[in-house]
Amino acid sequence: MTRTLSLIALMVAASPVAAQSFQSTTLIDKAVAGFTGHAIGESGGARTPVDTRLKLAVCPMVSLNWRTDSHDSVVVTCTDPQWRIFVPVMMPATPAPTATPVAAPIVAAKAPIVIKRGDPVTVVAGDGGFSVTRDGVATTDAAAGARVLIRVQDGKPPIQAIAVEPGKAVIPGAE
Repeated sequence: MTRTLSLIALMVAASPVAAQSFQSTTLIDKAVAGFTGHAIGESGGARTPVDTRLKLAVCPMVSLNWRTDSHDSVVVTCTDPQWRIFVPVMMPATPAPTATPVAAPIVAAKAPIVIKRGDPVTVVAGDGGFSVTRDGVATTDAAAGARVLIRVQDGKPPIQAIAVEPGKAVIPGAE
């Protein structure tokens, strides 16, 4: 009788109901593989399976997102109950440098500076039938077509404009 009760207790402990008291790490692994599109251990997939010793509360629906734009790990999140884990992703191996000769890099000619720091600058803003001008002082150097910071009022942050020619800049979007 005691042996039968022990066997029943062991079977209940191993039943799916008892196993569902924690989030299945296998399901997390499958979700991460589906999210990344790569299996565990593949380049672009999870480095290793989620540790089975991890005891997370059961989550009806997890959400997955990349941790950063470099896609170096997946964030698996549950909102109720609240938990979050990070699953590292295998990054593709960088190709080995080749022994083939490489052409000399093309060095772009540096555009001449048209507005220098401290120069007086007229800033033009407007479109179509009207324009507004404002005088200021350049706080940075800029070539034609490059952005320049111009202080138009003491105590206020400088505005950003596009350098056109010496002494003239336009607000982006205005001609």
